This record gives sequence, C-alpha cells and structure tokens, in this order.
Amino acid sequence: MITAVLAGTMFRVKLKNEHEVLAHISGKMRKKFIRLVIGDGVKLEMSPYDMDKARIVYRL
Repeated sequence: MITAVLAGTMFRVKLKNEHEVLAHISGKMRKKFIRLVIGDGVKLEMSPYDMDKARIVYRL
C-alpha cells in the first residue's frame, strides 16, 4: 500500500510484513498515465540484492 507520494514519480510503499521500501513507476505505467494516490494497493518487483528499492508494475 502506498503511504507517501514523493517527487519524481517516487513512492514510499509499505509491504504486508510492515517493511517500507522506496518505489518508482515502471515505464509502461508512466506511458499509460496510470495515476497512483496514497492508499492504493500495488504490485511490486524487487531485486534480491537491494531490499529497500522496488518498481511498481501494477495498480490493484
């Protein structure tokens, strides 16, 4: 769930296990002008190398 909207299409997202990550919008979402607001549920892609950053790929 999105907890904060930051500058430059960056978002603070809280996961189900209460961990917070910094996420940015994927290119296709940016291209289709998908709007995200605080409280939206999102699907993320995360790297196993950096657990503090993620990419938002889908709005639920």
